[in-house]
Amino acid sequence: MMAEIVNLRRARKEKARRERQGEAAANRRRFGRTKAERSADADAEARARRLHDGKNLKPDES
Repeated sequence: MMAEIVNLRRARKEKARRERQGEAAANRRRFGRTKAERSADADAEARARRLHDGKNLKPDES
């Protein structure tokens, strides 16, 4: 039984390529959205925050 011969230079380049592809995918998810999608998400977040803040129990001030 023999071990597989690995070209270290090629392995290093393939690893770097996989890392770059992962970073590119993350950037596409993060920045690849239209202005309408971003504003819709911001509106939904603001609505959820208002809803949550409205349900806070405040101690009696009297």
